[in-house]
Amino acid sequence: MAKILSLFSNEYDLAKAVQRQDPKAQTRLYEKFSSKMLAVCTRYVGDKMEAEDIMIDGFMRVFDKIDQFTFQGSFEGWLRRIMINEALMYVRSKKMIIVDLEYAVEEPNESSFSTDLEAADLMKIIEELPVGYRTVFNLYAIEGYNHQEIGEMLGISEGTSKSQLSRARVMLQSKVMKLEQKALG
Repeated sequence: MAKILSLFSNEYDLAKAVQRQDPKAQTRLYEKFSSKMLAVCTRYVGDKMEAEDIMIDGFMRVFDKIDQFTFQGSFEGWLRRIMINEALMYVRSKKMIIVDLEYAVEEPNESSFSTDLEAADLMKIIEELPVGYRTVFNLYAIEGYNHQEIGEMLGISEGTSKSQLSRARVMLQSKVMKLEQKALG
């Protein structure tokens, strides 16, 4: 087994083998990336069982569309984009995105954020955001998309994307402050 796995140690070699529809390569791809891709899907839908279904659909799409990977850029990045698109299709199909908020709210005071918050705590707080806020926040702050790209991906205006991000930040700041106050006693 170690010999087989060593054949796929490089992500490009693994992608080439998956393009040849090698079942061992497909298994290795799933084993190597499933936990990361499940985390990506969970960030968008919150529910682990739904996220797992989305991830599996995403891997099926990867296996169907693997010929579209051009070996330019990161293979993991290509996988991530597919998983994000699958999660967004799910969110859109459930009409979970809030689209009618065109106005911005007060920006949070970033100087009041603590640096003592653990990443796991922050991810838990992000999961508690309403779906629309969480989706825009993830796309903007974690994945690095701009508001125009987010608007196109979600079928919302750039202003709505900005508004959702602003509201998410305010809500996150409030939740972080409550968490810190609770920790202090």
